[in-house]
Amino acid sequence: MKQKMLTRAGIVGSLHAHIGMSKQEGAMVVNEIFESISDVLVGGRRVKISGFGNFNLRDKGERPGRNPRSGESIPVSVRRVVTFSAGQKLRQLVEAGAGTD
Repeated sequence: MKQKMLTRAGIVGSLHAHIGMSKQEGAMVVNEIFESISDVLVGGRRVKISGFGNFNLRDKGERPGRNPRSGESIPVSVRRVVTFSAGQKLRQLVEAGAGTD
């Protein structure tokens, strides 16, 4: 089973096909949206897209890790990660479409 994937180019193509936006305009819109989301997250704030989900920031503390080649114990440093929580509408859509390939 080949896994389908949505790419940035796919989103631009969809804008072109469904609303007639030129590919150049579509690329500008998509890039601006992703840049805006990134800027907000880099600034330490959450992103909430109604009907879709939330992008949140989470600080992870230092923890012990292990080098898989040598088995040597090494500390994994403190870091900030982005998490995504799907909204209720998105969860319902995914559940309704489960198993349809």
